[in-house]
Amino acid sequence: MHSADQTGKLDRAEARRRKEVGRIRDLLTRKGLTLTQIDEDYKLPRGTAGNAVHEPHLAGERAIAAALGRRPEHLWFSRYHADGSRKSPQPAENYRYARRVAAETEAA
Repeated sequence: MHSADQTGKLDRAEARRRKEVGRIRDLLTRKGLTLTQIDEDYKLPRGTAGNAVHEPHLAGERAIAAALGRRPEHLWFSRYHADGSRKSPQPAENYRYARRVAAETEAA
């Protein structure tokens, strides 16, 4: 059986994740919002919204979506099913360091 690296699955997942991040950052810029401002407005711990852009974090996703006037499943396609329900558990490729975690698991 092929590993994820041989099939290019991680590369495609990374490209998809980067596209989502870029689209969200563009929407925030167009609205004149910052991630720090979202943390403050929605009373989240500092850095929560910034982390939610890159990695699954329910409260951060909801705050960003609310600030943009959208639903979270319309911003993060990789984190939600087509019916709008959240994927649980989240796929490993939705995390920034999925490759490192996979490599450490293989080494062990």
